[in-house]
Amino acid sequence: MLALRLTRGAHPAVQLRRVLVALASAGTGFLLLCALGYAMSHAENPSGSALRLAWCLTPLAATVHLAVAVARTDPATKPRPGLSAIGLGPSRLMTISAMTTALSCTLGSLLALLLFLQLRGDLTGLPFDGAASAFLAADQPLPLPASLTLLALVPAISSVTVALVLAPRYARPTAARTAARGYGRFGAYGRSVARETFGTYGRFGAHRRGTGHRPAAAAPPSEGHPASSEPAPVTATPDSDPTQPAAPHSAPAGLPWGISVLTVGLAVQAYAGSTSAVPGLALPGGLTSGTPAVVAGWALTALGLALAGPGLTHLCGRLLQAARPGALRLLAGRVLMEEATRIGRPLGVVSAAASGAFAMTALYQTSSPSLGPLTTVGTFLVTGCTVATLLTTAVEAKHARADTTAALLRLGAPTTMLRGAAALRAGTLLALFGPLTLIVAELAALPLAR
Repeated sequence: MLALRLTRGAHPAVQLRRVLVALASAGTGFLLLCALGYAMSHAENPSGSALRLAWCLTPLAATVHLAVAVARTDPATKPRPGLSAIGLGPSRLMTISAMTTALSCTLGSLLALLLFLQLRGDLTGLPFDGAASAFLAADQPLPLPASLTLLALVPAISSVTVALVLAPRYARPTAARTAARGYGRFGAYGRSVARETFGTYGRFGAHRRGTGHRPAAAAPPSEGHPASSEPAPVTATPDSDPTQPAAPHSAPAGLPWGISVLTVGLAVQAYAGSTSAVPGLALPGGLTSGTPAVVAGWALTALGLALAGPGLTHLCGRLLQAARPGALRLLAGRVLMEEATRIGRPLGVVSAAASGAFAMTALYQTSSPSLGPLTTVGTFLVTGCTVATLLTTAVEAKHARADTTAALLRLGAPTTMLRGAAALRAGTLLALFGPLTLIVAELAALPLAR
């Protein structure tokens, strides 16, 4: 009930992002139901039905990626001071976020079921003169358990993934911190620290000290308890946000792995395209037959781009600060380095989706390919989810550096410089990822066009 209240009272921009998750869930659920309908109408071809179901994994992964990005930017489930006092700690907020994601995806699955039943003619007459009956099995009764199982995949996987990503993570206490915590528990100095780190003063103690509020003075040490020279133990408040990792100051470790996986994927595609000994797969949507090694090579290429995205973003930040940078280039480069992990991975996924969409056109025999309806839906769904995830991550990054932006404005930085730094960051990323996407797409399409 609390998740429903938070969903209803959210900002229109937050509601728009949730609607996008529902639409993506509806598209993925519709593709899964279409794969079920094809399996029912083509019982003599189980391999083709299994292949169509496997092709739905890409829209499913794109939908889950978007749902996680939307859940991370949801302001209703962000830890705030005082929420732990009423039982809304990080664990409970993580549960609410997972339930909100499941609610949006379930709504999308219901829309997919209604659309599927409408096209089958189960609600009204058969639309489009029965043109969709070939892959919807309109002449057969729809198995309800199988349909509900397929429709439950997107809400279940999305909510579980959100719960795993947003789960609170606390650092294990070291021996020195445990000893200090034990002394603070039984000593007068410990009582002073406990008062300092409880409630709102633990989070905003610096501001309160500036306004004249002083903590209670520690009691003088007795003869049996001498004063300790150890510093005060740092107690992590339960209201802190554990889902926002600190931006790395060094290069992310995934760049060598991403380049290696990308190279292996391109090599596998080149080797598979040069030999014809392996039998091909009849790909759905009017695509020509391709070997399983080609499909595996493309998957490795997409994974390599996703892994190399944070490292390439960090590299862009370093290049902007090279050769005596000014204030504009220094600010843009530092922001790219700080947000390399947050922005780089969605950028890599978008690059992988764009290169895959370009390479997919090489699988058609004709020079002017005509995509089928389901292939068109899947292509637009994957592309839209990846782009929406990138934009959502950009919004999250903007909110994360809101305090830094406010501090720069208080110091007298003009707004034109901040906008110029944002434009410079976008242009630098486009200048690197654009040609990289085209090069990878060309190399991936060479063995497929033979």
